[in-house]
Amino acid sequence: MAECKEEHILDSIHFPADLRKLAPENLNNVCEDLRQYIIDVLSVNPGHLGASLGTVELTVALHYVFNTPYDRIVWDVGHQAYGHKILTGRREDFHTLRKFGGISGFPNPAESEYDAFIAGHASNSISAATGLSVASSLLGTDDRHVIAVIGDGAMTGGLAFEGLNNATANKNNMLIILNDNDMAIDTPVGGLSEYLTDITTSWAYNRMRYDVYRGLQKMKLINNSRRGNILRFNNSLKALITQQHNLFEGFSIRYFGPVDGHDVNYLVRVLNDIKDMQGPKLLHIKTKKGKGFKPAEESATVWHAPGIFNKDTGERIVVHKLNEPQRYQDVFGHTLVELAEQDDRIAGITPAMPTGCSMTYMMKAFPERSFDVGIAEGHAVTFSAGLAKEGMIPFCNIYSSFMQRAYDNVIHDVALQNLHVVFCLDRGGLVGEDGATHHGVFDLAYMRTIPNMIISSPLNEWDLRNLMYTGYKENQGPFVIRYPRGKGEKAEWRNEMQVLPIGKGRQLCDGSDIAILSIGAIGNEVTKALELIKDEAISAAHYDMIYLKPIDEELLHEVGRRFSKIITIENGTVLGGLGSAVAEFMTTEGYATKIKRLGVPDRFIEHGSVPELYALCGMDAASIAGEIKKMVVST
Repeated sequence: MAECKEEHILDSIHFPADLRKLAPENLNNVCEDLRQYIIDVLSVNPGHLGASLGTVELTVALHYVFNTPYDRIVWDVGHQAYGHKILTGRREDFHTLRKFGGISGFPNPAESEYDAFIAGHASNSISAATGLSVASSLLGTDDRHVIAVIGDGAMTGGLAFEGLNNATANKNNMLIILNDNDMAIDTPVGGLSEYLTDITTSWAYNRMRYDVYRGLQKMKLINNSRRGNILRFNNSLKALITQQHNLFEGFSIRYFGPVDGHDVNYLVRVLNDIKDMQGPKLLHIKTKKGKGFKPAEESATVWHAPGIFNKDTGERIVVHKLNEPQRYQDVFGHTLVELAEQDDRIAGITPAMPTGCSMTYMMKAFPERSFDVGIAEGHAVTFSAGLAKEGMIPFCNIYSSFMQRAYDNVIHDVALQNLHVVFCLDRGGLVGEDGATHHGVFDLAYMRTIPNMIISSPLNEWDLRNLMYTGYKENQGPFVIRYPRGKGEKAEWRNEMQVLPIGKGRQLCDGSDIAILSIGAIGNEVTKALELIKDEAISAAHYDMIYLKPIDEELLHEVGRRFSKIITIENGTVLGGLGSAVAEFMTTEGYATKIKRLGVPDRFIEHGSVPELYALCGMDAASIAGEIKKMVVST
């Protein structure tokens, strides 16, 4: 086999076929180079650091043992897969990661044939891999291996258990690799986390058992037909000795592990020995999130996505500006504490994102009324419904794109019973570099169709606080507040909270030629657009709707009577949201108005900075100004 000098070994690997030409003794050098390359690039081009550092050895072992892309690797939680991208033809483009026009931060089959399945939301790998494996059997490609890599907290998701439950229902030889790093973005919670911690206490036993089994297999004292009985006997013996049963074997899945996920050569041995076993199997590996970069190892949550940093000192480079507006998520977090101080019935719920949504402030102030339920959005919603049914007032904070996973729970468990749950949808609209899997652009449309729902969106931080207060004080049913990622508009964000009358919008400025109707923080782009055309002979009125449902019909009647030209703008899909609601109203009420709807077009939007994506979708101030001028001068 060919050998390369250590300092250049990664340069010799363009695709996994190149990796498989190396001698096993070179694999540790590959891992060192790969880990350092990830650190080098991400120190100047922000991305998800910790998770991918923890899977370096696993990534190398998988591509060394399996014949990718013919063999399929399905990554769960795609930010584990940076090493995979580098080894599969994208090393030269890795510096464009998450940049507009560059490569995605998550696996995507449209980007590479090595990306077997989309991976942006957690817990889908086992179900997807089961489908791929069953399809291989049905289509006569039984020699194709299918591997699901699940970890970084994703095993707490309900879909993962649905996949496990059906993994043995149809003929397949899928391999599930559980990457157990004791972390999601924040520290994982719940019984499964405690269970995984418990069963990792017998490393020595598991390695001894595996080595004995491997030796017996080489001596041809066991074969495939007798292997199952021996494994079951060993597992029964272990359960008797440790007084502990194995959850995964309860699903009739062969379990191996736990093993050290940072011993690349041992991983190669294990994978080679189990890959051709018949039936579904699970290899449990233990890894360290942030492995190989001390600051990331010591503070996994901070270094999940640290931004720009000094790779030599480990110092994160954060630019602080005086009198800078707060992030919307922080305004939410502080405001929730203020409300909780007023009323003991208020509780906070988040599915594994306390840091990301700033529920951490509530957890510190009122730990007994704060609940991180793990990566389980459906449970978060129904748990909130249960709290509300008994008189609590839950503020359920879920990223907009992740709320899609709990849609039935919202309808069946909350709206149908008209329960007082305040849904705070963080990351509403285009979110930037995380791309299509994370853009929260569908919430206005999918929530609008549900009876009993009140749907709102704040123009700025004061409105966010006011809407939280309104949802707490004035409403007894489900109340949705969706707000964007990032910073707001006001350095002085802490106002005296007041009720914003439900179903009422407001006029921000008057005009006579055209009416601009916006909802949410995208209205600030309208304000900028009007400033751009202030010296032109155009008189535009701007209305902030605040509520999508119930929509302000009195305001719309005023607009319908006064204006023949209307532009609607929303940081969400143009199908089914504000523009659709306004068009429906004007048509139903018989107003002869020309309506131009601006927003996210009917396609999935790529990754890039928010300003770049606003421009791409025609939602930035310059584009809005252009549409206003075009519409006013048209006949």
